[in-house]
Amino acid sequence: MSNEHITLAAGDAEVVLAPGNGGRVSGLRIGGTELLRQGERFGCFPMVPWCGRTRNGRFLSGGAVHQMPLNAPPHAIHGTARDGAWHIARATGDEAVITYDLVEPWPYTGRVTQAFALTEDAFTLTMSVETYDSSFPAQIGWHPWFNRNLGGGGQDVRVDFTAAWQEERGDDHLPTGNRIDPRPGPWDDCFGMPGGVDVTLTWPGQLELKVASREEWVVVYDEQPEAVCVEPQTGPPNGLNTLPRLVTPIEPLEASATWTWRRL
Repeated sequence: MSNEHITLAAGDAEVVLAPGNGGRVSGLRIGGTELLRQGERFGCFPMVPWCGRTRNGRFLSGGAVHQMPLNAPPHAIHGTARDGAWHIARATGDEAVITYDLVEPWPYTGRVTQAFALTEDAFTLTMSVETYDSSFPAQIGWHPWFNRNLGGGGQDVRVDFTAAWQEERGDDHLPTGNRIDPRPGPWDDCFGMPGGVDVTLTWPGQLELKVASREEWVVVYDEQPEAVCVEPQTGPPNGLNTLPRLVTPIEPLEASATWTWRRL
């Protein structure tokens, strides 16, 4: 694993990227305060070519059943690209582009590109999956671990959002297919926002950060004491089976998310 890091800076905002560690964002500091949980498994990692859990690690494509490794038994979780080293295509003071070529165990060839752009008060993440060969189903998403507490004696974060529905979660942690009225947390749940993902994290008296995306799905996970996760994605968990988005030689799958912040 390459230890090469990319640091982006704008104003008093600083982002650290770790292409060699799954193409993840390993840090986001605002005025010296770290917003992302630290550690090689944390930060913010790309979920691609699927998001969340895929039931029993299996999905159907063109009549063929494909089996992925069960890294969250009995399911396969969060794709394969977070386990590989990404290539740096371009890096400047406040922007970077990194790429990853899909390899086994994913059964199709394709390329994933992530672009990052930082300004004084916003960070935009863009991802695309393209193929020059066979078409295949895929999903795109991001899995940030935001620190529950920013230190300095401040209060824990509040997570605020208004969803049109919540995907009912079965005992196997996967959506049942039923849509229910959103319920109070704690959550490890997928919500529908047809107008686009819009979630606000507030560390009272310190910082407000908004997670926005044109996608209509977001998973909110706040069952761990150290961090909360707000994950915009192009479909629900198990979406390779229930709501596949097709990547074709003439149509890549693209998505973006933007985090904006202001001091309180």
